[in-house]
Amino acid sequence: MIEQLYNLKKTQTDQKLVQKGLLLSKIERLEAEILITKTQIDTTSVQRYGAISDFAILEMHKNTMRLHIQQSESKRNILNEELESLIKDIIQLQKETEQFGYILEEQKQEAIRKMLLAEEEEANEYIQSKYISG
Repeated sequence: MIEQLYNLKKTQTDQKLVQKGLLLSKIERLEAEILITKTQIDTTSVQRYGAISDFAILEMHKNTMRLHIQQSESKRNILNEELESLIKDIIQLQKETEQFGYILEEQKQEAIRKMLLAEEEEANEYIQSKYISG
């Protein structure tokens, strides 16, 4: 029973670690997108002697990109919160896995002690029977 609980907790921990990897990749993707958008804001321009409407369109485009950055940062913050929660879950599962692992090891040690004790009793009985019959 303890071994099944140990394996369950270990499997759950592995699943959470996979989820953590996925969240980290999403966060990295958003950070790259934010960086690219910031670079586009800095490098976007119009012709030097273009129409005034070009400047208005450029400003609208830059505002749209700034809004996109805000939305991406908001998503990234939400993902970071999920990541923190997931890390707490992973730590808890690892603690439980260690506890069950310790109990499992104790049970194995107890089984070995019982087996050695049984062998010792068997050897003593054998010696006594030889002594009595001898």
